[in-house]
Amino acid sequence: MLLIMETPPTFETTEAVRQLVREGYAKIAQETTAGCCGPGVSCCGSPPPDADKLARELGYTVEELKALPEGANMGLSCGNPAALAALKPGETVLDLGAGGGFDIFIAGRKVGATGRAIGVDMTPEMLGKARNNIAHYRKETGLDNVEFRLGEIEHLPVADYSVDVIISNCVINLSPDKAQVWREIARVLKPGGRVAVSDMALLKPLPPEILKMVEALVGCVAGAALVADTENFARAAGLSEIAVRVKPEYVSAMVSFEDPLYQKIVAALPAGASPDDYIASVEITARKP
Repeated sequence: MLLIMETPPTFETTEAVRQLVREGYAKIAQETTAGCCGPGVSCCGSPPPDADKLARELGYTVEELKALPEGANMGLSCGNPAALAALKPGETVLDLGAGGGFDIFIAGRKVGATGRAIGVDMTPEMLGKARNNIAHYRKETGLDNVEFRLGEIEHLPVADYSVDVIISNCVINLSPDKAQVWREIARVLKPGGRVAVSDMALLKPLPPEILKMVEALVGCVAGAALVADTENFARAAGLSEIAVRVKPEYVSAMVSFEDPLYQKIVAALPAGASPDDYIASVEITARKP
């Protein structure tokens, strides 16, 4: 059963968008096998039995996945920002929209005992899930270098100039104020700090029918910005060395998995059109001068 609201959704205010997203991800956190798009399906598309398969296709190693606390991988990824960031020992890394801690628990191992891995998420249920997994992480690694903070990515609970690297995995598309997210990224980065983000972006505008779907908003599709706008947000925030790489294979995988959200998107598209004509996973890298 799809996530259905009794009245047609309206995304007219930023708080309305946040509330829809918060409700969808709270549901996932509370019901590991029930995601926002239906029983056993996570918001960005992967059923839990296929979560590791999807993660491997995105470049996560078998060893990284086996080392994760139980339930940390909920199939919410659309890329591998921790690998893209090429994290180094001693760095402080911040994950925007950390969810159950999937990328933070991987990043913590990479930055080591002298580094710090901080996750921020606005959904208390996700935050609770991540914090409950810290004990397992400490036991397995001997490290005490991860933490999770409650907050919105448009208003990060992080000091100015305090972070070496920012990562994010399929989250910025959910923000109703993406320009503000990029300004916050620039604020908290140290001079010379870098960004490595995996996200969803649009190759061209979506049909109105898809933009009205609650599950498409929470499912990382309806709220996505155009690729060109994504680059412009980063540039306007003062970042440099910006690169946006389009990776259509993620959407193709979601279609081949017969994901319920993507099946519904296909049904709403013009005849002969495919989701990967409109939507793509992107890798975004940048640096603060």
